[in-house]
Amino acid sequence: MSGWLGNIVWGDMLTASRETLVMLGVSLILTILVGVPLGVLLFLTDRGQLAERRWLNRTAGIIVNVLRSIPFVILLIVMIPLTLRLVGTSLGVAGAIPPLVVGAAPFYARLVEQALREVPRGTIEAVQAMGATKWQVVTKALLPEALPGLVAGATVTAVALVSFTAMAGVVGAGGLGDLAIRYGYQRFQTDVMLVTVALMVALVQLLQYGGDWLARRLDHR
Repeated sequence: MSGWLGNIVWGDMLTASRETLVMLGVSLILTILVGVPLGVLLFLTDRGQLAERRWLNRTAGIIVNVLRSIPFVILLIVMIPLTLRLVGTSLGVAGAIPPLVVGAAPFYARLVEQALREVPRGTIEAVQAMGATKWQVVTKALLPEALPGLVAGATVTAVALVSFTAMAGVVGAGGLGDLAIRYGYQRFQTDVMLVTVALMVALVQLLQYGGDWLARRLDHR
C-alpha cells in the first residue's frame, strides 16, 4: 500500500481537505444570502407578478446572465483587483471566496427564481385575498412553499462550488484542487491526484445525498 501511496503526505491532505470545506461552507452561505434576494427580485419584477418592473427585471437578468456566462477560471483572474480590495489578498482560502460567491450567486438566483415559479398561483392569490402585503406574501407563502426547491437548488450549487474550489487551485487558493495541481499534475504524482479526486467525489456524494434527503423531508405536497 505504501508503494502505491508513497507520495501522499496525510497531514497536507488533511489541511487541504479542511481548506476546501471552509471555502465551500463560507461561499455557500454567502451565495445563499445573495442568491435568494436576487432570485426573489427576478421573480417578483417579471411580467404579471406582484411587483412588475420590466426595466428592473431586464437589468437584473442581464447582470445575472453576464456573470453566469464568464468561465470561472477567467472570473478568478478578472476579479483579482476587486478581491484584493475586499479581503487584502488574492491567494489562499480568503482570496478564493469573493470569486466563488460572484460565480455561484447568479447561478443560484436562477434556481431560486425557478423554484418560486413552481409555487401554485392559487396559493399566492389566497394569501393576497387575506390582505397580506407583498412582504408577507414572499415570507409567508412564496419562500415556505418553495423551500424544497430552494434546498434542491442549494444542493446543486454546493456541488458546483466543489468544482469551483478545485479550479481556484489554479491561482493558489489552497484546498484539494491546489494540491492536485501542484503535486498531482505538475510533479506527476498520480497517487496524490487519485486521492484528491476520490475525496472530492466522496464530498459531492455526501452533499447530494444530504441535500436530497433534506428536500424530501421538507416537501409536504
